[in-house]
Amino acid sequence: MRKEDKSLIIEKIANTINEYGCFYLTDTTGMNAEQTSALRRACFNADVKMVVVKNTLLHKALEQSEIDYSELYPVLSGTTAMLFANVGNAPAKTIKAFHSKENQMPILKAAFVEETVYVGADQLDTLASIKSKNELIADVVALLQSPAKNVISALQSSGNKLHGILETLSNK
Repeated sequence: MRKEDKSLIIEKIANTINEYGCFYLTDTTGMNAEQTSALRRACFNADVKMVVVKNTLLHKALEQSEIDYSELYPVLSGTTAMLFANVGNAPAKTIKAFHSKENQMPILKAAFVEETVYVGADQLDTLASIKSKNELIADVVALLQSPAKNVISALQSSGNKLHGILETLSNK
């Protein structure tokens, strides 16, 4: 590969990293073509972009960034596939759903989510349980609506009681 081609690829990887809010590094060694296609399909359905990259080119792209990715450098070995998403837990949920008893691939090497680095396959459950921004907003809205709903239902129920008492008195 020519030096010009490498620099274009490095720039493209760096732009993709900056475009998305989070990315995961996975090891896909040992996956056959059928499993890889199934993983790509699962990623597409979950709105996750999957790209297989050369470790040396990825290393150079990470070095060019303003953010310090030095914690990720030690995991850049073997076959590396990057999963990009704007929702922090989407790739983790996709990987977790893809795992089965026969298929333990892909293996999570590391992830960069919400300006935090997670290293190791044991972090997959933690990453899958992280709530996305939209889920957190929905939780806050539900908490804010709860007291108002209680007041409205109390007013409605007492209104019904008052109406029942007035109707009983008018009948007598």
